[in-house]
Amino acid sequence: MIPRYSRPEMVAIWEPQARFRIWFEIEAHATDKLAELGVVPREAAATIWAKARDAVFDVARIDEIERVTKHDVIAFLTHLAEIVGPEARFVHQGMTSSDVLDTTLAVQLARAADILIADVDALLAAIKRRAFEHKLTPTIGRSHGIHAEPVTFGLKLAQAYAEFDRCRARLVAAKAEIATCAISGAVGTFANIDPRVEEHVAAKMGLTVEPVSTQVIPRDRHAMFFATLGVVASCVERLATEIRHLQRTEVYEAEEYFSPGQKGSSAMPHKRNPVLTENLTGLARLVRGMVTPALENVALWHERDISHSSVERMIGPDATVTLDFALARLTGVVDKLLIYPQNMRKNLDQLGGLHNSQRVLLALTQAGASREESYSLVQRNAMRTWEHGEDFLTNLKADKDVTARLSAADLEAMFDEGYHFKHVDTIFRRVFGKA
Repeated sequence: MIPRYSRPEMVAIWEPQARFRIWFEIEAHATDKLAELGVVPREAAATIWAKARDAVFDVARIDEIERVTKHDVIAFLTHLAEIVGPEARFVHQGMTSSDVLDTTLAVQLARAADILIADVDALLAAIKRRAFEHKLTPTIGRSHGIHAEPVTFGLKLAQAYAEFDRCRARLVAAKAEIATCAISGAVGTFANIDPRVEEHVAAKMGLTVEPVSTQVIPRDRHAMFFATLGVVASCVERLATEIRHLQRTEVYEAEEYFSPGQKGSSAMPHKRNPVLTENLTGLARLVRGMVTPALENVALWHERDISHSSVERMIGPDATVTLDFALARLTGVVDKLLIYPQNMRKNLDQLGGLHNSQRVLLALTQAGASREESYSLVQRNAMRTWEHGEDFLTNLKADKDVTARLSAADLEAMFDEGYHFKHVDTIFRRVFGKA
C-alpha cells in the first residue's frame, strides 16, 4: 500500500487511529451489555464512554507499550486505562484478543466492501454511457486475435457491463459473508461471557453474529472475501487488456486519453502508450496474488493459532486499497476513452469481406450441398482472398461450383452488414433492461 496507488477514503479505514477507534467501540459496547446484565457497574460503563468517546488515541504511546508487552491488544487496553482511569478494569471482561481483532477486521472489510461497491457503481455508469453511445458502431470481432465476424463497440462494452454487474453482486455477497461478530471468549465457548454481549456488539457495529466460532471467526469467510476481490481484479484486467490491444498501432480502434503536456517516452517524443491500462494489469496481478494466502489461512490449528494474522494485516489493507484505486482508474479510462469508428471501419474492411464466410457456408448447405463440400468451397475462396488480397465476394462469384448453387444476387445479399446486428437491441435489453 503506497500513496501512488491509494485513495484517501479507503486508506482511512486501515489507519491505526481508525483501528483503535473500532477496538474501543467494541470494548465499550461489550461493557455496556455487561453492565445491563449486572456483571459490571453501570457507572463504570458510563465512565468509559464519557472519558474515551472522543479521545484521540496516542498511537506512539500504544507502540511504546507494545514494545514491552509484545501484545497489541494489551498495549491498547493499557493505554485505554491511562485515559479512563480505575473503571478500565471492567473493560474486556471475559473477552479474548481475537474477539476484538476479528470483529474489527470484519468491520473494516465490510466498510471497504461498501467503497468497492460504490466504485463498481461508478464504473457501471461510465460503461453504460459509452455502450449506448456506440451501440451500433460496427467493428470486427476477433477470436484468437484474428478477424472473425462483425460486432459493435457497444456490444463489447455491454459485455463488460454485465461482467461488472456480476462483480457487484459478488461484492455484496462477500460483504454479507464477512460482516460477522465474535465475542465468544477463549476457544469460543462463552464460558466467561454471555452470548447476549455478542448479540449486542454485533447490532451496534452493523454485523451479524458468528453462529459458531472457535477462538476466531472461521477463515473460510475471509478466503471467500479475498477470492471475490481477485475475481473483480481479473475483470478489471480483462477490460484493460482489451483496451490495450485496441490501442496497438496496427489496430488503433480506441485509445486512452492523452492529456496536454503528457509524455509517452523519455526517448521517443512520438509515443502515446497505454500506460493506465498496463498499470491496471499489474495492479490486478497484485490483488490476485493475495488470494492464495487467504485460502491458506483457512486451515488453522485446533481452536486458534496466529499464522493468519500477519497475512491479514498485510492483505486486508493492500488488497482493498489496490482494488479501490484500480476500479477508479478504470472508470476514468472508460469515461475518457478515445474511440475511432473510422479505424474500426478500415479494419472491418481489411480482409475483403471474409467475415461473411459463415453466411455463405450456411447458404450452401441450405442449397443442398453437404457441410463438408460447402466448407471446402468457401474455404478455397477465402484462402485465395487471404493470400492475394482479393475481394471475397468477387472470388465467390467467379467460382462455378459456388454459383451452381447460389446466384450472384444470393451472394450479394449475404454481404449485408446489418444482418450481424439484428439482435443488438435484444442483447442490450438483456444487459441494461428496458431503459
